[in-house]
Amino acid sequence: MEQKYPLIHMVEFEKISKAAEDSAVFFAATNRNDAPLFDHTIHAHRSLPRVGFVWLIGIICVMFLLPLGAFIGHIAMWIILGAMLITLAALWYFLERSYTDSKLCERIRIWPDTFTVERNNPRAPNQYWVTNPYWVRLKLQDTPIAQSYLTASDGKRTIELGAFLSPEERIALRNDIDTALKHLREPIGS
Repeated sequence: MEQKYPLIHMVEFEKISKAAEDSAVFFAATNRNDAPLFDHTIHAHRSLPRVGFVWLIGIICVMFLLPLGAFIGHIAMWIILGAMLITLAALWYFLERSYTDSKLCERIRIWPDTFTVERNNPRAPNQYWVTNPYWVRLKLQDTPIAQSYLTASDGKRTIELGAFLSPEERIALRNDIDTALKHLREPIGS
């Protein structure tokens, strides 16, 4: 019998299955009536607003056209104009990609029995993490790649938190989560 559809590699199937399982567990754990004790969403920075984008492109176009006046009527004008248009198109593309990347965010929620992290990725499937807050340990360390690199671990799995934040913001995030976890772990009546 001829097979009509190609087989999915087992590794890809396991990744898809794991992602579906993580999302099912996440949505089951967060579909509740009680409000979380801690609910914080962190966003990637957008350093250039859309109005600034329009002004930047406009100013660059004007600055590119000024020197072309000296070359009007020469073949060199078309060569320079082509290079300028390629540069402008590349700038436009990378700024638009930056806007897409700035949609990245993480939502951290803590209930008495559940700690969840939902990471919304702009160009990849969303990622989910659900664990018991009692086991969560935060670690802030300086690495050769990043200063104040923040991770959360439950003993089975370690995830990074706020990788797109500045070192100062990661420290503040760790302090906020630590405070919420300490209040949660305090014995009742103390």
